[in-house]
Amino acid sequence: GYRFPLRLAPWRNVLQDLQPDLIEVGDPYLTAWAALDARRQLDVPVIGFYHSDLPLLVSNRIGSWIGTNVEAYVSKLYSNFDRVLAPSRVMANKLISLGVQNVHVQPLGVDLLTFSPTLRDPSLKVELGLSEDTRLLIFAGRGSREKNVPVLLDCMRQLGSKYHLLLVGSHMPAVVPQNVSVIDHFRPASEVARLLASSDALLHAGDQETFGLVILEAMASGIPVVAVAAGAFTEIVPETCGILCQPNHAAAMASAVQELFSHDSAQIGAKARSYVEQQYAWDTVVSGLLQHYQAVLGTRSPALVHV
Repeated sequence: GYRFPLRLAPWRNVLQDLQPDLIEVGDPYLTAWAALDARRQLDVPVIGFYHSDLPLLVSNRIGSWIGTNVEAYVSKLYSNFDRVLAPSRVMANKLISLGVQNVHVQPLGVDLLTFSPTLRDPSLKVELGLSEDTRLLIFAGRGSREKNVPVLLDCMRQLGSKYHLLLVGSHMPAVVPQNVSVIDHFRPASEVARLLASSDALLHAGDQETFGLVILEAMASGIPVVAVAAGAFTEIVPETCGILCQPNHAAAMASAVQELFSHDSAQIGAKARSYVEQQYAWDTVVSGLLQHYQAVLGTRSPALVHV
C-alpha cells in the first residue's frame, strides 16, 4: 500500500540531518516540497524524476475538469528543480510542453538476475490445468483503469481455448472468460519472475504508460511482448522483441497475438532477453544516472538522498 505524508517539517528536518550533497526526488507531492525547502538550508542541488503522468492520473480518477490545475502544479513544481529526469521521450515532451526546462530522458532498468529465462517452470501450465500446447499469456500489474484490462478480456474471448491469460496483481476483475485465470493479490518479485519466465508472452493493453517496467521484466525473462502502440511502449519494444498493435482494440490485439505465434516465439523471446541485457542492465542505467548527478555537482562524488 501507499503512504501519503501530510507534514512537511519532519521530512525537511531528516534531510537536513543527513547532510546530503544531492537530493533526488521521485515523489511529486509533499516530500518534493520538503526537499526543495531543505535545499535552502543545505545549498545542494535537487533533481526531480518525473515517474508518473500526474495530470493524466488525476483526470482518470477525479475528472478532466481538474486537469488544467494539475498541469499548472506540475509546471510550478518541476520548474524548481536543478535538473528534471523523465523515463521516456514521450514523458519528457509532456514536461517541455508544460514549460518545464532542463528536461532529460533517463530510462529505468531491470534486475537481470531476478528476472531470467532460467526460472522457466513447465509445471505452471499443469498448475493452471492447461495442456502443454496451450499458449500461456500473462499480464502482471495493478488492475487499475489505465491498464485497460477489459481489452485483454475481450481479446481472450476472441482468441478462444488455444490461448490462456494469467492476470497477476491487485484489483483484478472477478468475472473473467473461461480462458483467463486470476491471482488477485500482490506477489513478490521472485514469484512474478517465475510466472513471467514460465509464460509464452506478455500481454499489455495499457495506453498511458510512462515507461512500462513490466515490459522489460518480461523481455528479461525471455518472453516476447504483445502491447499497444502508445505511451512509452513504442520506445522500449523494438520489432525484434514483440508486436505493437492499435490501442483499445481487442480484435487488433488478438490478431497481433496470433501473428506472434505464427513465428518462432521462443527465438523472439531470446532476442528480447539479449536486447534488455544490452540496453537496460542496471550497470548501463546507473552509469547514465550518475552522469546527471555529476552534471549538477561538478566532479564531486555525491552522497545521495532519494525521496
